[in-house]
Order: sequence, then C-alpha cells, then structure tokens
Amino acid sequence: MKILLVEDDLPTATVLSEVLKAEYYTVELATDGQNGLALATLSNFDLMLLDLLMPKLDGINLCRQLRAQGMQKPILLLTAKDNSADVVKGLDAGADDYVTKPYDISELLARIRALLRRGQTELTPSLLHWENLCINTVSAEVTYQGKLISLSPKEYSLLGLFLRHPQRVFSRSEIIDRLWSIDASPSEGAVTNLIKDLRHKLKTVGLSAELLETVYGLGYRLKTPPPTQQTDTTVTAKRQTAIAAINKARERHKDTFSQRVSLLEQAEQALHQGQLSPELRQRTSNEAHKLAGTLGSFGYITGSKLAQSIEHLLIQDKNLTSKDAVQLSQLIAQIKEILTQPPKPIAIEQFAPVQLPLVLAINDESFTNQLKTEAVNWGMQIEVALNWESIQHQVSQLPKVVLLYLNEQASMPKSLKLLNKLKQQFPNTPIFVIAEQDNLTQRVAVARLGVQGFLPKPTTKEVFQLITQVLPQSPARAGKVMILDDDPMVLEILSNLLQSWGLKVQTLQNPQKFWEALVSTTPDLLMIDLEMPTYSGIDLCRVVRQDPHWVNLPILVVTAHTDIKSVQKVLAAGADDFIGKPVVGTDLIHRVISRIDRYRVQQKFQS
Repeated sequence: MKILLVEDDLPTATVLSEVLKAEYYTVELATDGQNGLALATLSNFDLMLLDLLMPKLDGINLCRQLRAQGMQKPILLLTAKDNSADVVKGLDAGADDYVTKPYDISELLARIRALLRRGQTELTPSLLHWENLCINTVSAEVTYQGKLISLSPKEYSLLGLFLRHPQRVFSRSEIIDRLWSIDASPSEGAVTNLIKDLRHKLKTVGLSAELLETVYGLGYRLKTPPPTQQTDTTVTAKRQTAIAAINKARERHKDTFSQRVSLLEQAEQALHQGQLSPELRQRTSNEAHKLAGTLGSFGYITGSKLAQSIEHLLIQDKNLTSKDAVQLSQLIAQIKEILTQPPKPIAIEQFAPVQLPLVLAINDESFTNQLKTEAVNWGMQIEVALNWESIQHQVSQLPKVVLLYLNEQASMPKSLKLLNKLKQQFPNTPIFVIAEQDNLTQRVAVARLGVQGFLPKPTTKEVFQLITQVLPQSPARAGKVMILDDDPMVLEILSNLLQSWGLKVQTLQNPQKFWEALVSTTPDLLMIDLEMPTYSGIDLCRVVRQDPHWVNLPILVVTAHTDIKSVQKVLAAGADDFIGKPVVGTDLIHRVISRIDRYRVQQKFQS
C-alpha cells in the first residue's frame, strides 16, 4: 500500500513516515500543498494524509482540488484544530475522516486501516495466504508453516502486492511505481533483483513451489497455489525491531523543540515590553499550533495541551494585557520543564487486528484456491475443504455461503450425497454448485435438492458477485440508524436531529435488550453511549464485532470521555469512530452520512 503524506513540519513528518514504514506502507512525502497536489497527480496512492495548515495550498483546498480532479482514494486530514467548523469544512471538501493532533499512534493506524478497508476501490485484508505462506497485514509479519520469515520492507511490499492482486500481471515499471518513491528512480534491474531475492528467501525457509511466474514480454504474476491450511501468526521480535526504529527517529528529532520554543520566548519578551506586533503574534500563534501537533506525535501529551493553550491565548480577538503576558510565561516555562523528560516510547500494544466473514468452498483444488487468494479484495475469507471429514474438523465458524465444486472426475451420486449432507448441516446457509460443464442432468439433480444456484464454468468475479447478492443487505433505501443510550433526553435530541435529515431512527434505552433490538432493526449504522449500566459501549462493540453478520456495521460511540486512553479502548473494541459530548449537530450528521455511504458501497462490493 502506498501513502502520500503532505506535512510541512519535518520532525512530525519524519516520525510519522517511520511509523507508516514500520507498518510496511510505502510513503511519499510532500512538505507543502502544491507539491502534494503534483505528487498525487503523478503517482498512484492508496490513501492520502493531509495536514490542515500548510504553505502554498492548505489541506482543505488541496482536498477540494483532488476531488475535483476525480480522485476517489481515501483522504485523512491531520489537524490540531478541533473546532467543529474546521472539521465540517474538511469533510465537506471531500475528506473521508480526520484525526486531531496530538494523535495517538494506535488511533491513527486504526483509522488508516479502516479507510483502506472501507475504501471504494479496494478492501484491506487482515490476512493474505498462498499455500502455507501467510501475511498478517496488521502485525506486518510473514510466516511459512507458522515460522516467521524476515523480509526487507521492499520484499514485504512486493509479496503483499501480488497476494492482493492474484490474477494481475505487473510490469517492472508498475512495480517501481508501487514500491519506490518518485525521487528514488531505480532501474528495472532493481525489480528483477528484488524478485530474485524474494524467491531465494522463500526457498530458504522451505517453500519449494514457485510463487511468481514470469509472463514474457509483460511482467510477473502470482501462480495459482496448491491447497493449504490457514496458519496463525503472533507478535514477535520483528515488530519490536520496527517499533525501536520509530522510537529512535523520535529521539533523533527531539532537540528541534528548543528552536520552536525560542520563537515563543521572543513573543513573550515582546508582550512584557508592550511591543508584540500583529505579525509576530500571528507567527507565534502558528508556531504554537504546529508545536501542539508535534509534541503530541512525540508523546508529550501535556506539552501539546499547553501549546494549544498558547495558541488559544494568542488568537483571541482582544488586546493582550500584562496578565496575559504572565500566563504566557507560565505556559512556556511548563513546556520547557516537560521537554527535559525523554519522549514517551511507542509500546507494542498499540498495534492490533480484524476478521472477515466466511465462505466455505469444497472439492476442487485449483479453482477454490484462486477464490481464496482473491476473497480478501471482496471483503471475505474462504476456507477450503476437500471432503466431508475435513468439513467436520476444519471449519472454524458457521459459513455465510457454501460453494460445492463438481468436477468431471467426481461421480454424480457421490457429489449429490455430499450436497444432501451439506443441506442438512447448514439448513439456513445459501449453497451454490459450480460445475465444469453445463449439463442439464446435473442442473435437474441439483435443483431437486433445493440449492440456491448452479454456475457452469464461472469466472472468479462472477462467483463473488453472486455471493454478494445473497449476503445480508440493508433492506431500507433511507439510512437507518439505531441509537442506544440510557439517557432519554440524549435519545430524544439525537433522534430529532437525525430524523430532520431524513434518516430513519430506532432508539433503545435498555442495554440488556440490545441484541434483540439490533437483529430486529438491521441498521445501517449503530450509535452507542460509552458509559451505561450493566453493559458498557465497549462491551457491546465487542459483541457486535464477534458476529460475522455485523462485522462491517459502522459503529459510532458517543462519549464525554475523549481522552486518548478512552478513544484507544473504543477503537480497539471495534468502533469505527467516536464523537464527544456535547454533540455538535453538523459534525454528527456529516460523520453519520459518510459512514453509511461507505457501508453501502462496501455492501455492494463494486469492483
């Protein structure tokens, strides 16, 4: 995955780049809006991170221009401005989401994963498989038969590129565009060497089958893998190494804070002398704004809040007094004291994963494994079983759809017997039969057993399109929101607000009746209060995410607790977003509508 980061503050940009690279994203950096626009036009990016305040072209106008040019990839705004008007401007300009500085690393990464997963063109999988080779895209680990493989960032990105697009041929120039920054400009020979190195490492760990095949005159393509059983991965020393690199980068740039504080001290002296000019006041306000975001990125949360206080003091629409000068001095002194301490290190617990709904495919070895490698791009996972016995021992959860492949070698009576067993084992699950030939006798025999469909010689795309048609869909044309809050006044306010925008609303005050109400309502979006008796919002988020039927349902948590720890818990439990109390109407409406729109696109799985 390739990310464009547009951030004019070099220390913040450096640290954030290290964070993203540790997650095995390819990062392109632009330090002003105009360069960001040029890069976005020249190259393909899967997501764009835009700072709000930048020279030459600010984040909101950059976002507008990108959308005006037809750019559909996700855009995430980074802003130290938490004013609702600024947030609304950003969302109206076309941004998909925003993160307020100082941001917590885990929250930022969670939002990036959510945008990539819910993007219009591509869904980000949590696991990618090829035979016994597995990539965990959340922990950024590669294993073969459960054993960790040490890959370079470029080798990891190359492997992920082919596993995400199993049927696509990539030329050397396309691989360069996906894996290298524009200023790197490697030769095509670098791609050849990279593929050679990857093949060698995979053979060293025991992968005898050839992973990549050369399509002469065109490029390279992923070969169809032999059948495999999914393996689990765990957090290991490699993740610790990546985190150490991030913390090292933060340590390297910590001394730049003294330069930033010096400008604040100039404004402080000028204010004490009654000589603070409007120009210096504006420059200092901007510097305090940047300092707030940078300090937060380095783990100085208290220092970030102090810098925000300085910004708020300077942007007041009034003449500053001697009392204000004293307050400014105190705030600067507190920041300097905080900066005598080392930055808070990033912990391994700040990185964590997701799961997709299950489709069970039976019998054929090659076709079903093609489906398996493509499934993640359709927001599904596929388990392959070769016979009835493996179904009994191998299937990890109740499948949403069952596929039975009838090949020419299998006897028809035996296949029908298996089909009948499947009907009894999964009475409420749609079953589709895939056949190698269009045979009326087979069609009649299958129809008599009451299966949902018969597909002769389908492409993988046709199979997935049919599956998506039978997966649970939101029945109502208008957006339907379910709100759970133990405060009846809050329920009334939120309900009236959402209904005024044409949304259908179902309210619930008793958390103990939550599941019954959820099933009967089938909402497009769920709003949950964080603090409630009996079951908290976090409890219910986890319950929803445990059920494959609701795994992609947008969840918005409403809470008065917007501190970093509370937000981290909310997102880790499975919520997509949170909104602080008191609720600002326009902010809430924009978030709800954008989440519902994305959910509907995902439900259709339009490729």
